[in-house]
Order: sequence, then C-alpha cells, then structure tokens
Amino acid sequence: MLVKSLSCVLLGTALSICLPSQADTAVEHYGQLAVKGNRIVDKQAQPVSLAGPSLFWSNTGWGADKYYNADVVNYIQEQWNAPIIRAAIGAGLNGGMLTHAEDNMAKAETVIEAAIDQGMYVILDWHAHHAEDPPNNAIAFFEHFARQYGAQPNIIYEIYNEPLADTDWATVIKPYAEKIIAAIRAIDPDNLIIVGTQTWSQDVDKAADDPITGFENIAYTLHFYAGTHKAALRKKAQYALDKGIALMVTEWGTVNANGDGAVDRQSTEQWMAFIKRNQLSHANWALNDKLEGASILKNGATTDGAWSDEDLTESGAYVKSIVKSWSDINYSGNE
Repeated sequence: MLVKSLSCVLLGTALSICLPSQADTAVEHYGQLAVKGNRIVDKQAQPVSLAGPSLFWSNTGWGADKYYNADVVNYIQEQWNAPIIRAAIGAGLNGGMLTHAEDNMAKAETVIEAAIDQGMYVILDWHAHHAEDPPNNAIAFFEHFARQYGAQPNIIYEIYNEPLADTDWATVIKPYAEKIIAAIRAIDPDNLIIVGTQTWSQDVDKAADDPITGFENIAYTLHFYAGTHKAALRKKAQYALDKGIALMVTEWGTVNANGDGAVDRQSTEQWMAFIKRNQLSHANWALNDKLEGASILKNGATTDGAWSDEDLTESGAYVKSIVKSWSDINYSGNE
C-alpha cells in the first residue's frame, strides 16, 4: 500500500499534527513502468494501479477531437488527480490516419506533450479494428513517436485497440504484434507495450495460452463494458493472470458495449473490486460530449477544461469519483 508523505505542523508547545502533502508528479513518483510476472510495476518493482479517462476517437470531423488539448489534460490531472490519460488515435478512413494523418499526429503530440508537462502517463492508442491490414501504417506511426518520446518514461504504446471476433490471435494478431513490437523496441527498449486481444480485446485467455516471447515489458489489453460484460469475462481475465501474463484495462465503460444505455453501478463496482484486487490500471471511455451513456461530459461542454460537476454526465460524475479516490497519493502537476 502506498502511503502519502506527511507534513507536520506544530500546534502550541507540545502538540503537532501531520497532514498529507502533495506528492511529486505521478511519473516522478512511480518512474519507469515495467512488467514483472503478471503485474505492471513501478521503479521500485512494486505493483502499480493507475486510473484515468480515455479520450474519444481523434478522427477529424467527428467532433471529439476538440478535446485533444492541453487544457483538458491539465483538468484531468488537477481536478481528477489522474496519473494517466489515453489518446485514442483513429487509424482508419473517415478522418483518421489514412485520410488526415497530419491532423491526427498533431493531436497525439498535443496530448502527449501535455501529459509529459503534467507528469502523467499517456497511452498512445492505435485505435483500429483492422490494424493488421496493412501493418506498415502502424509501424510508421509508432516508430515516429518512439523516436520523439521514447526516452520519456511517460509513454505507453497500445498497438491495437480492438481486434474483431474473427481476427485470429495465433495467425493474425500475434504476428502483427510481433512486427510492431520489434519496430518499437529497435528505438525504445523500455516503455510498456500493450497488445490488443481477440474479440474486441476480451479473449485474453487465448493470449495467455500463446503469449508473445522474446520481448520485455509486454502486457495485454482487456476491455469491458459493465452493462454487458459480467462474471464470465472476469473469469477469462483471472485465467489469463493466473497463467502469468500482465493485463491493462485500456478501455472500459459503465454502460453497455455499444457505448450507450444506463449506468450499471452494481456491475461497475464488481469490476472495480476485481481491478483493485488484481492491481490493474484502467482508462474509462470516454472523455467526450457525445449524446450517449458512456460520455463523461454533457453535450455542448466547453473545450477548455473549465468544467464543474454540473458539466458531467451521470457516468462522468461516477467515474470522476472512482478515479479521484483510486489512489491515496495526491499527485502534483504543472502549475
């Protein structure tokens, strides 16, 4: 259990009280993350569990990219005490990397640099359902960011958001991942790489039965939506952990798997208990104002991060309470 640093104040001549003081930034506190057994650990080789939000698809013209700015990242650190944020960079057509590469690269850079400035970890997500077709786009993308930011311990590479149910782990996803990992590792030997798993990153059991070898600091993606995914998926996840692979929940929702519907608090609490027990890190979907249940912001929320709790949806307020209380460390950021 991590313990806050204490600041002691003298009261009178004999009585003093010790109060929690603000810690260093999250990255200063935990340092270089690594995989040890089935856990993600900090610079002291102690398991670390981080909580924060995920931005929505970055695609130009979809409306959510307006939140890819430093003010939003600063808000998440300062108001949510979040040590981590995810940038979901659209990899395909319709405003994604295949049609608007320059725009999307700039959005990724903005979020990464703001996270580094705030001392936060940032998940750089190749947000695709067909990343293997072809892999060269992902290779070029991750090589660019590994060269630019790989020396920083802040960055985490998520190389395939959600392979589909019929995208086979052994013959498609794993070979793709090995190509991307090799390209990243030729530049950045240290930072975490998170590998997507079959069936919208749910079949972590298949990855556990046939894990990637020959590389260090590799973990696997687990996604869930509390309204849809229940004990059966947790059983898969526990199987994978028991087989010895590390997991990161790079995307989860309080609602149904389609991103909409009512907040399922009971299921969410069961998932949070599972995540706590297994010391996993997680990012909630999604920091956006779209009219759907998973959105953190109410429709029309400003883009400057100057939000009160009145600007949050039911899910947003609930997730804020989860993230803000996740750790007993109060992280500092850039003033």
